Amino acid sequence: MYPSISSEFQKEPSHATSSAPPQPHFFNYEDAVATGIRAPLANQNNPDPSPPLPLNNASHSLSSGPWSTSLCGCFSDLNSCCLTCWCPCVAFGRIAEIVDRGSTSCGTSGTLYTLILCLTGCSCMYSCFYRSKLRGQFFLEESPCTDCCVHCFCEECALCQEYRELKNRGFDLSIGWHGNMERQKRLAATAPPTEERMTRS
Repeated sequence: MYPSISSEFQKEPSHATSSAPPQPHFFNYEDAVATGIRAPLANQNNPDPSPPLPLNNASHSLSSGPWSTSLCGCFSDLNSCCLTCWCPCVAFGRIAEIVDRGSTSCGTSGTLYTLILCLTGCSCMYSCFYRSKLRGQFFLEESPCTDCCVHCFCEECALCQEYRELKNRGFDLSIGWHGNMERQKRLAATAPPTEERMTRS
């Protein structure tokens, strides 16, 4: 009289399936940034990571990680070292534009940095704010001490480390945020089809 439920259970697959959704493939830089996907660091096997994505500040599930270079590793990149030493306003302006995701330009941030330096001599109080913001985007640990102390006692070294960190994450700071966005779109347009897309076709 009662419907048999054994047939219902037979419809279920016998093998276990993963409940985690597959990792999406992003072709739009802004969509990937908004989603908060971590970008790999540049290394010998991956010299030009693509895309250079900062993490979304809303995601706090990941623990803090180390910086890609140490605070005293200025001479590992002589170009950024010289730029920071002779023109810290330019170095800071480029960092601020990337960290602000293009909402402020390099010229505006660099000019404000110079004005604060000339009027108060405490430009470190302004630049340390961007160190904290950069750490929040990439979940970097606060080392070797607080952001304020790092910039107060080692302003040039701090700027140089932040400059190298963004470079190691795939950014070309000389072209600004919008230039990096355009470069990423060109790379996505010319990227060869992945193995997964080839199997689907």
